[in-house]
Amino acid sequence: MVKKDTPLREQTVALLNNRGVTIDDISELVYFLQKDYVVGITTNQCKENVDAVLSKREVQNAIITGIQLDIMTEKNELFEPLQSMLDKDESLYGVDETLALSIVNVYGSIGFTNYGYIDKIKPGILTKLNAHKQGEVHTFLDDLVGAIAAAAASRMAHKDPIDQDDRFR
Repeated sequence: MVKKDTPLREQTVALLNNRGVTIDDISELVYFLQKDYVVGITTNQCKENVDAVLSKREVQNAIITGIQLDIMTEKNELFEPLQSMLDKDESLYGVDETLALSIVNVYGSIGFTNYGYIDKIKPGILTKLNAHKQGEVHTFLDDLVGAIAAAAASRMAHKDPIDQDDRFR
């Protein structure tokens, strides 16, 4: 059972919601990543795994940090050259991906491939977050959301390794 009632977890989910991202949005990404690999997958299973990822303190810390930087960028509160780099979501600025990888690492190396794939094709909510709409900055958020989905998908893959291994015999 996932403990959902910690104040930091509640604050993390509230920050995601305030930035236009729901647990259902992330669960849809998990479904997208796992539908071809988990027989009988349900959106409820995906949501349970997203909830488990969001219950980890290191994940909460990464999300709060990244969202705070996005908000400060929108308010023009950062020093140059960081302000411009984050405002433009500069392609050679890799700290946003590095922060996201701290989430991906929570459930093993399969998370790297899940994250790389979803970051490349940007389905679902990631399309909206990457639209670079005037006045909105999601330099960190898009990568964090992709990382949460990748970690949740990885958690699903690790959940029953015997079933996963049996498919290939």
